[in-house]
Amino acid sequence: SVIASTVALPLAACAEFSVPALTYPYESLEPTIDKQTMELHHDKHHAAYVGKLNDAVKAAPSLAGKNLVEIVEGIDTGVVPDSVKTTVRNNGGGHWNHSFFWNIMKADVSRDQITPDLAQAINSAFGSVDEMINQVNAAGAGQFGSGWAWVILKESDGTLGVVSTP
Repeated sequence: SVIASTVALPLAACAEFSVPALTYPYESLEPTIDKQTMELHHDKHHAAYVGKLNDAVKAAPSLAGKNLVEIVEGIDTGVVPDSVKTTVRNNGGGHWNHSFFWNIMKADVSRDQITPDLAQAINSAFGSVDEMINQVNAAGAGQFGSGWAWVILKESDGTLGVVSTP
């Protein structure tokens, strides 16, 4: 998987999935995201996804011993039973996305630090950083939970685009 090979995610098969520890203090993203929001989102919100994913795995013994990639990719390949497919899509996907999110967030980064090459790619694809943000927000607004939208580099033509995942 491209995402799995790009960022360290909790992908190993395990008896039960868990919320990965942050590699930085909760308050390190202030003022963009305050400590209280980080604690709530990491310790409660993400933990709720993990708990529901673990419940789905327990309800579908065929998923026992599979790692997160196998389970999430199995949603569309018949590996995940229909009885837990929606729960796995929403909560397994939420666990995957949050784990990715925690790993890519960085303190002390602003628009002023966008590299010239990235700024050119953003302006070429979207017209401006503000328009890229608008498109990301629109793509995420219709998704389960808090919505997941991503800025991606399209393999087909090397341009940036926005996609959303459930």
